Amino acid sequence: MTKLTTAFLGVAHIHTPDFVRRLNARSGQITVKYVYDREAERGTKVAGETGAQFVSDVDTILNDPEVTSVIVCSETNFHEDLVIRAAKAGKNLFVEKPLGLGAEDSANIAAAIKEAGVIFQTGFFQRSSPINIFIKKEIEAGNLGKITRVSYSNCHQAALDGWFDTDWRWLADKSLAGGGAMLDLGAHMLDLIIDTIIPSEGEVTSLAAALGNKGGRYGDEIDEYGTALLTFASGATATFDASWIDPKLKSTWEIYGTEGQIQVIGYTQVLYFSKKVEGADGSPITELPASAPHAFELWVEALLGNTLPVPLVTVDQAALGSTLMERIYISAGRTTR
Repeated sequence: MTKLTTAFLGVAHIHTPDFVRRLNARSGQITVKYVYDREAERGTKVAGETGAQFVSDVDTILNDPEVTSVIVCSETNFHEDLVIRAAKAGKNLFVEKPLGLGAEDSANIAAAIKEAGVIFQTGFFQRSSPINIFIKKEIEAGNLGKITRVSYSNCHQAALDGWFDTDWRWLADKSLAGGGAMLDLGAHMLDLIIDTIIPSEGEVTSLAAALGNKGGRYGDEIDEYGTALLTFASGATATFDASWIDPKLKSTWEIYGTEGQIQVIGYTQVLYFSKKVEGADGSPITELPASAPHAFELWVEALLGNTLPVPLVTVDQAALGSTLMERIYISAGRTTR
């Protein structure tokens, strides 16, 4: 059996505990040898949870030939330095989203990863959802006709309930995270648009956005909600909303075409109409595709050399998402820098 050895380069991200859980569940396949973090207390805690050694310098990890991969869960503004150094050291990479703060750092990261030829993945787990797999399949099959418009909301109550008050406070610190709700939650929507809509509708030719603050829990420099409007080369449009201050109801996808429509209610119910598909009369779909593994699990499977049910996110796709996100913030009169 193949046995992998990995390490953490930063453990600041809110998804780190989930990755620790997944790694511990695969202890027979993958070992965490080291944990690096700029905050020793935080890094030492995760090292204890994974049976790893905490180290205060990155080179210990990068110079160890036994470590063939690294997991970058640092604050976003440290991604460029850490990821480029790891790529040059030949380490396969899982990099938490977003890849970077904007076009420049993301382009530098992408270039280093492609030059190194290492395996790359990022944390866009929504591609693995049965609903999103279904939507992508129906669009690719042409069953909606010509796409005219798309809308999507990705919202929760983080800034109402204080999710970032303690361990994850950096996510609401503009100097470390680059942005707030739009960058955090909107990144997932941009990824789905890049993966699902851009292949048929072409590049984003124009965009506009508005970002705001109402709760005030984390000051007024970090956005708590916002809306973006994208126009594609085909003339199709997409709007999406992101929010940290929605108290209860959850996300909705809507895709409209000249011959079909898909509406997602909450996270579970899918209404589907298509002139091209027998039985697609607007009623709820009762059978969806099987769920694919989480994005992190897909990366481990790729390291093991196994066949994947859905592709990994390419570094060019991840860089495009960060580039478009920077444009969204600039359009709204803000910046991710």
